[in-house]
Amino acid sequence: MTRIALATCADLPQLDPEDAPLVGALEARGVHAEPAVWDDRSVDWSSFDLVLIRSTWDYAQRRSEFLTWAAEVDRVSTLVNPYPVVRWNTDKHYLRELERAGVPVVPTMWLEPDRHLSSRALHTRFPAHGDFVIKPAVSAGSVDTGRYTAIDASSRGLAIQHARRLLEADRTVMVQRYLQSVDQVGERAHVFIAGQYSHSVVKAAMLDGPDVGVDGVYKKEEMRPAEAPGPEIEMARNVILTARRLLTEQAGAEVPKPFLYARVDVVSGDDDQPVLLELEMVEPSLFTSLADGALERFADAVAARVG
Repeated sequence: MTRIALATCADLPQLDPEDAPLVGALEARGVHAEPAVWDDRSVDWSSFDLVLIRSTWDYAQRRSEFLTWAAEVDRVSTLVNPYPVVRWNTDKHYLRELERAGVPVVPTMWLEPDRHLSSRALHTRFPAHGDFVIKPAVSAGSVDTGRYTAIDASSRGLAIQHARRLLEADRTVMVQRYLQSVDQVGERAHVFIAGQYSHSVVKAAMLDGPDVGVDGVYKKEEMRPAEAPGPEIEMARNVILTARRLLTEQAGAEVPKPFLYARVDVVSGDDDQPVLLELEMVEPSLFTSLADGALERFADAVAARVG
């Protein structure tokens, strides 16, 4: 029987509950799937026909180690999504590349550790009005992310502390305007499986204050199914196609297969048009439980990669 490892983290050794039904769905297709903790040195990754990255949400503060693991797995087995995607998509600097390629992206100020910015310099780089978000360029599960108010001195001071803490840990800081549509409409996530649109969900607003830490490896999300307008799905499809083109250009050869999975997270800009918040192609929750047939579509796509 074909064997698949569902890579997860030590905090979720039996997978996130959203991913657990995939084991049974794959068994029904003649594929044996089992959870495996990505940094467990006792795991023989070469013994699997395919390694599917799922809830590896603790990699953010040791990305180099995670990339070394992904490269080795990609060498001895079939990693999906593959190593070049993992390397590119685990650092949100990819948003700058997508923006330069014409994708509308949430306005972002990038603060790099090597600039050694003072508290005053940070203060001058924060927005003068409205709310804004601070988060690291390498993150997962909304960890180390907080929302602040520009005209409130106390909130602004906490934002400076947050940014300094990340920069002193040698982590790039992203400062993004908080778009009010997130509170009014929500953040939409559009899921594509094997290059085809599958389903959409809406996430309720999560950020209501400063970063106060997380008990676990991710912040809890409140999700519900959503019907997405056609133009927004086309925008999401264009994001994925642009990413594919950029990765092809970097590799010097065409990416041979569609991404097994991709989640395009969008919010509405000031003009009510969708703008990209994140493109998730490494370890996103796919919320297959919230859409009829989504688990079956995902299981079929996974089985086809080893069929």
